[in-house]
Amino acid sequence: MSDSINPNHYLGENGIECHEAQLAIVGTEGMKAYWTSTTLKYLWRWQKKNGVEDLRKAQRCLQFLIDLQTEGKAS
Repeated sequence: MSDSINPNHYLGENGIECHEAQLAIVGTEGMKAYWTSTTLKYLWRWQKKNGVEDLRKAQRCLQFLIDLQTEGKAS
């Protein structure tokens, strides 16, 4: 499903999600740092930029981080 929180432009022509390719390149610890940073970015700006949309983006990033921590991968 494509929307502003889960846009199609992160899905490659080969069906691989961008975050899956990133994980393969930088590993779990690199992705934990990335998702932490990205979550903070959306929380930092939500009142001045996109409001609830940014809160939802932060929530999605935080879920990726939780998945990495609990399952060893972001799903």
